[in-house]
Amino acid sequence: MSAGPGDAARPSAAIELRGVSKRFEQVVALDRVDLSVRKGEFFSLLGPSGCGKSTTLNLIGGFETATSGTLLIDGKPMGDTPAHLRPVNTVFQSYALFPHMSVIENVEFGLRMKGVPAPERRRAAAEMLHLVSLDGMEDRRPRQLSGGQRQRVALARALVNHPAVLLLDEPLGALDLKLRKHMQTELSRLQRKVGITFVYVTHDQEEALAMSDRIAVMDRGCVLQVGTPTEIYAEPADPFVMEFIGSPNVFRGRIEAVAGGGAEIAVDEIGRVRGRMIGDIRPGGQATVMVRPERVRLSATPPPASASQVTGRVAKVANLGFITHYFVRLSERQDALAYRLNDVDGGAEIRFDEGQQVHVWWDEGDARVFPADAGRSASASIRTRACETRERPG
Repeated sequence: MSAGPGDAARPSAAIELRGVSKRFEQVVALDRVDLSVRKGEFFSLLGPSGCGKSTTLNLIGGFETATSGTLLIDGKPMGDTPAHLRPVNTVFQSYALFPHMSVIENVEFGLRMKGVPAPERRRAAAEMLHLVSLDGMEDRRPRQLSGGQRQRVALARALVNHPAVLLLDEPLGALDLKLRKHMQTELSRLQRKVGITFVYVTHDQEEALAMSDRIAVMDRGCVLQVGTPTEIYAEPADPFVMEFIGSPNVFRGRIEAVAGGGAEIAVDEIGRVRGRMIGDIRPGGQATVMVRPERVRLSATPPPASASQVTGRVAKVANLGFITHYFVRLSERQDALAYRLNDVDGGAEIRFDEGQQVHVWWDEGDARVFPADAGRSASASIRTRACETRERPG
């Protein structure tokens, strides 16, 4: 669990935030955040623009000062420690390389500022360039490099100082999709090889899921949930988390019945749907049901009686190669999305055509039912509850 304000610093914690808040005049950028990052892990701060993730990174790096609360790095309070004296380095989206310096001069710059002798810093810089696969490019200028190569130079320059923590503020944001995917793999490989704690800021859900040991999902200055990628995706503790990670189907209605950990919800114009309860669910109240598209099944014949099901008509079919997206119109105001993996082995496969009437169904355990006041959806504009960090055990 995240460290609380009264807990002693744990030896395994590289970074701890205890009740940290940050205000910019009347704007609350962070609201009493408790967070613990373990040594040697790849930890991502994930959320939409304005959620507070970059502010959190800037507080750790010493570029901003907390309004209240305590920040510790390796168990030591950092409130009065300036940025250049903290055991951290930062890689920005812009890379911030010196254009008049060669690649190796850029990498060894930090060592030169520390007074490291020329032969030693040149050897260390060369070793780091080898680590990031830039051998033979020592004498090039940044303008002679591709975006991916410049990003590797920025990484080498940050890592050559052997910081306790490396902060990365959306460093892949300027790259094209193919290179971005490649660099995700390279960053993960590099982090595991050097063993340094990485704190990575991104708004890209897929990027965070692919690279991270753990993820903190943030919104409006609050940490909503901390967990592994599997926990965040499969067991969201908050409707915002579920809606932000992926593209779930969302149904809203009145709670009709509650039994055995499940709830039945009456949704206007389409009927009743069921799912597993998350939070305080009581008959008569309003609730939100969410189910991910890969858990939604389609059939031309009625599904098992135990399934939660509604009927609709296929409005659009999008074949994306290995997967097909089915958009089903359930009513004038409600659609459903279902993913179906295509049979790549050439076997028999059930397909549905546009205009075809289908049964849309799922197992009760594959849907989540949240109280209507449990949070706000990613498309809503007002939070209806206080911030509360939720973290899965382990």
